[in-house]
Amino acid sequence: MGAAGAAVATVVSQTVSVLISLLVLSRRTLPFSFSKRDIHIERPILRRIVRFGTPIALQDLLVGLSFLVILAIVNALGLIASAGVGVAEKVCAFIMLIPLAFMQAMSAYVAQNHGAGKNERAERGLKIAILVSTAFGAVMFWAAFFHGNLLCGIFARDQDVIAAGFDYLRAYGIDCLLTCFLFCFIGFFNGLGETGFVMVQGIAAAFLIRIPVAWWMSRATGRLFYIGLGVPCSTLAQITACFIFYAHIRRKEELMRHAETSL
Repeated sequence: MGAAGAAVATVVSQTVSVLISLLVLSRRTLPFSFSKRDIHIERPILRRIVRFGTPIALQDLLVGLSFLVILAIVNALGLIASAGVGVAEKVCAFIMLIPLAFMQAMSAYVAQNHGAGKNERAERGLKIAILVSTAFGAVMFWAAFFHGNLLCGIFARDQDVIAAGFDYLRAYGIDCLLTCFLFCFIGFFNGLGETGFVMVQGIAAAFLIRIPVAWWMSRATGRLFYIGLGVPCSTLAQITACFIFYAHIRRKEELMRHAETSL
């Protein structure tokens, strides 16, 4: 069925997932009461959800748009380059699953501990998550940077396309190491409710670093590896911003503790 078959398979799989989830929930006793009467809008909670969620949604939208711009830049280099990047992006979607999982886990973990007043435990969780995520990231870096041709070969058979995808994927291999820090920090700040900062740093890095670097490299070299370096360059800038903001939060907490001690 081609592309239509892929779309149908996606919808069917999601439907089956929802049905199985409903079946499991119907057979289990929840630790809280839940009925149709509980499904209604509570304006104070809705305002908080919108206030915290809108920056994240806007960031995801615009960052996704920045990657579409990079694809447009690559498309100007020809069919082989375009196909190679398309293959590499499929591999990237897989290898980035682990950093994304850590980011989501950090959001929930930090939010729970921050709400309970356990900020020190949340910070310890951040450090441990970075260490564990970096271990996985090192493996992904090794696979993408040195054996990306094997990974691209899963999705393509044309050797020129595989070579182009491998060239682009090597830049993403470098990013695998950096995102271990970045995604844990993003999850940490989201858990603290600092979604405004997450949005600003993400959008700024995308449109001030990632796209300009990719565009300039496409004009200067035309090699996919150098075009792909726009991604780790922007990630490095984001990590720097995260460290600065983290230091700002720590300093603010210390001042608050000092003020409480003085009282």
